[in-house]
Amino acid sequence: MGNPYGWRCWTCWGYFGTKLARQHHTTLTGHEPPVFECNKCSHYFGSEATQFKHMEDMNHFAFDCCRCSLTWPTEDQLTSHQHEKHNYCAECDRVFMSYNNLKQHLHSRRHLGQSIGCPFCGSCWVTAAGMTHHLESGACPKASKVNRDTLYKFVRSKDPGGVFTKNLVGYQGSTYYEANEQSYNPYRGGYQCYLCHSLFSSLQGLTQHLNSPTHQQPLYHCPNRITCDKEFKSLASIINHLESESCGFVRFEKVQRGFQDLLNMGRQIKFQG
Repeated sequence: MGNPYGWRCWTCWGYFGTKLARQHHTTLTGHEPPVFECNKCSHYFGSEATQFKHMEDMNHFAFDCCRCSLTWPTEDQLTSHQHEKHNYCAECDRVFMSYNNLKQHLHSRRHLGQSIGCPFCGSCWVTAAGMTHHLESGACPKASKVNRDTLYKFVRSKDPGGVFTKNLVGYQGSTYYEANEQSYNPYRGGYQCYLCHSLFSSLQGLTQHLNSPTHQQPLYHCPNRITCDKEFKSLASIINHLESESCGFVRFEKVQRGFQDLLNMGRQIKFQG
């Protein structure tokens, strides 16, 4: 329905020159405005469907994009539009060079804080991948026996269907290496890895390298077996892959919730897109 005279009171049928004047009237009298009224103009309608159709045709939704002329029915839809079409963070009023840069920003401490807590020492992390690396590397002061191998065995027990763990028959754990002076290469002036020939300034650095996942077998695979065939040598690396949303299998937020489920030993782990 058109409303050429201004904003109408649905109770007394009076017209007002501005929406603010109508609001003063309804506040003083207890009257009501039309139920199905356009968010941008004085048109009102007999049903929600015709109201929505008008606002869609006229671009009269309540939430305006500050980067273009489009309007949206909900704040969530506006936020998604600004992220995907403009690489824009409204909260920080920043435009990013790419959508991936924006995602990294949205997943940073600035927006997420440190919400993932270590179940043993209480240290907090921004992402599930960071928390997992803390445990896999044996860095937790209150869980010295938790490492890459113990986590794999635990996760495997919670994922019997092999959604993202590899079924390594007879797996006994990673081999431990300790470098000695024979690994010193006088021609290169450092301790050399005999597998990849990387050079380290100390025996400790070489030993850490040898016992890292670098030369170990993959323990995990991406659950998106249809379009992604990537394999991973650590739990932190597969979680980082999923958190990045690079293969589009699952949203970042679901990975965070899935990690919390991982710490609940009464549940099986399921990542569903």
